Amino acid sequence: MSDKELNKLAAVEKAIAKKYGKETIQNPRGNWDEEKEKDYIEQVRKFQEKLQKAESSAEKIEHNGFFVSKKLINKESNKPCSSCNKYTLNVKDDVCISKFECCYECFVKYVDGREERWLSGWRPNKPEKGEK
Repeated sequence: MSDKELNKLAAVEKAIAKKYGKETIQNPRGNWDEEKEKDYIEQVRKFQEKLQKAESSAEKIEHNGFFVSKKLINKESNKPCSSCNKYTLNVKDDVCISKFECCYECFVKYVDGREERWLSGWRPNKPEKGEK
């Protein structure tokens, strides 16, 4: 670099320091020490753990022929109905299972309009083997 360019650079640095303060033009390593290095490494480690956790929850798995985010799959959705022992098959069943512990069909038969009785513990009699 020529003397002219160095003088221009020094003038720019001086103007920046005047406007924003001396910290803006000093070398970043000037205030760095071992304690700050350890703190920085710890922050990077925590950030990497957070990224790995987010990546694993965003992992796609095949469900009914489609790739779906792993975090969207509710493992408890395969509960059987407490009345008819059928497994949940659709969204309506999942909603009813989570709220009333029965499938949508049993909700319509036994619960709809009689929620208080259902929530108090009443359940229909289950047929014996051979009966319908």
